[in-house]
Amino acid sequence: MNQPTPRKAQDAVPADPTLRDLIGPLFRNKRPLAISFFVLLAGAVVGAIVMSGQYKASMEIFVNRQRLDPLVTSEATVQTANPPPVSEEEINSEVELLKSSELLRQVVLANGLQEREKQTLLASLLPRQKDDWYVARAVERLSKKLGTEVVKKTDVIAVSYKSSDPQIACGVLNKLAALYMEKHIAVQRPTGSSEFFSKETEKYRLALVDSEMRLASFSQTEGVAAPDVVRTDMAQEVVNSVAALHQAQQTIAADEHRMSDEQAQMNTTPSRSSTQQVSNTADVLLQQLEINLLAAQTRRTQLALKYDPSYPLVQEADQEIAQTQAAIAEAKKTQYVNQTTDRDPTYELLREDIAKTQADLASQKATAAAVERSIQSLHKEMVVLDQKAVQQASLLREAKLDEGNYLLYVSKREQERTSDALDQKRIGNVAIAVPPTVPVLPAYSVAVILPIGFLLAVFGSVAVAFAAEYLDPSFRTPGEVAEILRIPVLASVPKQSAPRRTA
Repeated sequence: MNQPTPRKAQDAVPADPTLRDLIGPLFRNKRPLAISFFVLLAGAVVGAIVMSGQYKASMEIFVNRQRLDPLVTSEATVQTANPPPVSEEEINSEVELLKSSELLRQVVLANGLQEREKQTLLASLLPRQKDDWYVARAVERLSKKLGTEVVKKTDVIAVSYKSSDPQIACGVLNKLAALYMEKHIAVQRPTGSSEFFSKETEKYRLALVDSEMRLASFSQTEGVAAPDVVRTDMAQEVVNSVAALHQAQQTIAADEHRMSDEQAQMNTTPSRSSTQQVSNTADVLLQQLEINLLAAQTRRTQLALKYDPSYPLVQEADQEIAQTQAAIAEAKKTQYVNQTTDRDPTYELLREDIAKTQADLASQKATAAAVERSIQSLHKEMVVLDQKAVQQASLLREAKLDEGNYLLYVSKREQERTSDALDQKRIGNVAIAVPPTVPVLPAYSVAVILPIGFLLAVFGSVAVAFAAEYLDPSFRTPGEVAEILRIPVLASVPKQSAPRRTA
């Protein structure tokens, strides 16, 4: 019954398995079961020992938009108050930046991982290679062992690294974080922008100083500070002068007409006329003669008291009295006529008015000529001032343009300085939310690994037993014979092992 017979399951009728049927393969294949169990258990123990010596360091990187770096342009930029949310593409870009070979190479060199690569089994079997080969192998191994994962529904990137040395595990992540921040800043913001804006600021500052100096020297050399203002005032003065010229011309015409009219009136007006005629006697002379007569009579009276009438002095007094009386009589007969003549007032008025008008006319003509010459001079000066105003306007525009460029580049320079300062403080769009620390406990606990290894050994050994049962072509029970060969079984003898011989 133990001869191998080919199995024919085409016409087999399956029966309900019993517990004995299920455990039977385990008893029939005790050796493969035991060997596989102990091998798997030994592997689990070895794996637990190896894995318990691995230390895992981890860190978390938070990708956000706390600030927006200004665009590096020569135009004024306006910062938006609410930056847009971080997209999935940006997070994936940061992940790829973390895993870039350049960063990993620097991490390898900084932590000496190429020296550990020289001590591996593969390196001992191969001939001695160049240092670059070991660095490349270390970079490849680091790329495989470095775990990067984006935490679901967050903007956090979890980074982990395992090593048998906890200091190396922490050092790798620390160096990677530092290099990643520098690389992120270098990628997000172009290098040299601050120096560029500093140079441009200095250039436009010098241009502004030159423009202001030329503008100041223009006022000194041309002798005018604001030609456009002076030109406007001069234009108003020209308007006033033209009005004064027209007024003078009107006055001249009026004076000429007035003079001709007054000259015609003077030709018909006499130059002199009688103004007063008075007829009267010589009252003043009579009064004087009477006074003289009274004085002579008084003197004669006084002389008569002293002398005889024949005395010469008395006679002389008598003669004086007689002459005075004769003169009085003659004066009473005389009549005086006083006649006053003077120039005709109308004639004199016309003459004086003509003289005044002639003087006014000469003055108005002189004024008109002077105003006309002044207008011509003002026109010439306005043309010169207009040219100076154009030159000054050009200088002003150039100065304003240089000032605008200078202020713009000063603003851009300050923006770049602020960005550089924030970058130096690591205030950017990414931040190390959870920095790496030196792990104290191993990545995997033996108390967890051994039960899991034991369970895996149990399930593995059972699987090996059932596989051996399946691959064994011999009949093991009378039921299999009846089921497969469809012949009745008369008797069955169980397999027994030979008895051991004892000496």
